Amino acid sequence: MSYSIKLDSFEGPLDLLLHLIDRAEVDIYDIPIAQITEQYLSTIHTMQELHLEIASEFVVMAATLLSIKSKMLLPRKEEHVFQPLFDMDVEEADPRDELVMRLLEYKKFKQMAEQLREMETGRSQVFTRPAEDLTPYVREEEKPVLNVSLYDLLAALEKAFNRINTKDPITKVSRDEISIKDRMKEIRTLIKVGGGMVRFSQLFSSQVTRTEVVTTFLALLELMKTKAITCVQNQLFADILICENQPKGEEHLTP
Repeated sequence: MSYSIKLDSFEGPLDLLLHLIDRAEVDIYDIPIAQITEQYLSTIHTMQELHLEIASEFVVMAATLLSIKSKMLLPRKEEHVFQPLFDMDVEEADPRDELVMRLLEYKKFKQMAEQLREMETGRSQVFTRPAEDLTPYVREEEKPVLNVSLYDLLAALEKAFNRINTKDPITKVSRDEISIKDRMKEIRTLIKVGGGMVRFSQLFSSQVTRTEVVTTFLALLELMKTKAITCVQNQLFADILICENQPKGEEHLTP
């Protein structure tokens, strides 16, 4: 199965690192480099499994993290016994210092960009012409995700892949390949059976295959793109809920 899709949610490797650091709730000045590197590589691997377009800077950052990790494993140089205590150049530079500075700089500019975006939004609501009824021209955009980022969806996908890896490799269940279009129909049917909602974990059977996991994820992305569904996560690490969106103009027909 060959399928390619480009997502604008990935703003760069530093954005991904900040997300992993925030999710792990660790101090940015004391990054557990081994843990963050493992999570970063796992996310990149998941992106490759989905045939997502990965920019070269993501690969460069992966190499940088591995380099820092290897430097952290090297033994420190031994200090001389008679070295003066007032010598401030005794300690070696932390291999993580340059990465921390880049993350802090990126975080600062990201916050500034968010402030400018809010200012732009506020300014766009100011008009110099007399007030008039603009209701006929207002279109409400439905957000395909609520309290769910693309990284949260990837984390849920990693759990699905882990279910496959922990199964007995001898047990194999053959099943005809299903297209993304057919999987989209199956998901919408499951949602209707569930009363307008289904959990992400319920989309996979006990004998799920890697191809089915990837097909399901891509089908969800297409349904989100067409605003047919909304993904909701009520709390951190909770199961993601897939809810169906009612077409415009049909809300008043619901009994």
